[in-house]
Amino acid sequence: MSLENGGGRPCIRGMRITVGDILGWLAVGMNVSEILEDYPDLTEEDIRAALSFAAERETRSHPVSA
Repeated sequence: MSLENGGGRPCIRGMRITVGDILGWLAVGMNVSEILEDYPDLTEEDIRAALSFAAERETRSHPVSA
């Protein structure tokens, strides 16, 4: 599983599905099975990678310019 940059947004492998798409689906209550049913090219590993990417990104410190 690799994340690629699609127009400035991290995407799953060579697909046009972004990390944000996956996070959004989970946020509205879709479970992993439902996501995989709707998007059969995705894998559970893809979803875990998206969550891991988001968690890592959230914990990185970013300097804020004033």
